Amino acid sequence: MGNALLHSIHVHPVKAFRSLPLREVVVEPWGPTGDRRWMLIDDGGRVVTQRRHPRLALAAAELLPGGGLRLSAPGGDPVTVSVPAPGGRTERVEIFRDRIDVVPAEDDAVHAWCSAFLGADVRLVHLDDPATRRPVDPGFALPGETVSLADGYPLLLTTTASLDALNALVAGGDHADEGPLPMNRFRPNLVIEGTTAWAEDTWSRITVGEVAFRVAKPSGRCVVTTTDQHTAERGREPLHSLGRHRRFGDRLVFGQNLVPLAPGTVRVGDPVTVLA
Repeated sequence: MGNALLHSIHVHPVKAFRSLPLREVVVEPWGPTGDRRWMLIDDGGRVVTQRRHPRLALAAAELLPGGGLRLSAPGGDPVTVSVPAPGGRTERVEIFRDRIDVVPAEDDAVHAWCSAFLGADVRLVHLDDPATRRPVDPGFALPGETVSLADGYPLLLTTTASLDALNALVAGGDHADEGPLPMNRFRPNLVIEGTTAWAEDTWSRITVGEVAFRVAKPSGRCVVTTTDQHTAERGREPLHSLGRHRRFGDRLVFGQNLVPLAPGTVRVGDPVTVLA
């Protein structure tokens, strides 16, 4: 582990949209700055993700100063979104098993843009107060830990060595023509290089540069990983290979969920140290 480094950083300004690579990012208690503070909801107030709408992989969100966004997608003009004014009307929505309060985008044209792109009635909402709105899963959380609109934890870590090992399994399996798979299938925040394959399974506490993290639990993977993030087409991998080789109980595992122990900045090239 002496040569382990932070290989890349990725944020997802709108949950389920294309990932955005960064050279450095401030890690806040609930996750990287700019990561998953926005999401789409359907007409029933439920989160909209690539699980049901793989086309979301084709939409991109650029971060603007102040937390606003510039949304773009194939076949249409971009649209700009401003952060809702403080104290605006909140709305109770569902994100998996959680019911939380969010603030709808103020411009109706933004909701219309998102609906036209997806071909479904959706609205864009913002998590205005990540410090209080949504606690981490109490089965794996310490008191007071909160999370953005990520699936369940502030950050997701993967390693290049484990991806190489998984791609070797894909190459030897029934759907070898689908490999090798790129890392963006797994939508991580932090990608580490210089480890052995699956080393992250044994970690409980690490530092990346100046920031210490608690490793909360392995990341169980879903159908989103089978979605090509450039075409939105779906295949069988990596779930087929994970099911044969990386099944832990009822979960197919790739990567680890992290909770930061204190705020700080991480940068590509930062050293990674395993503390426990």
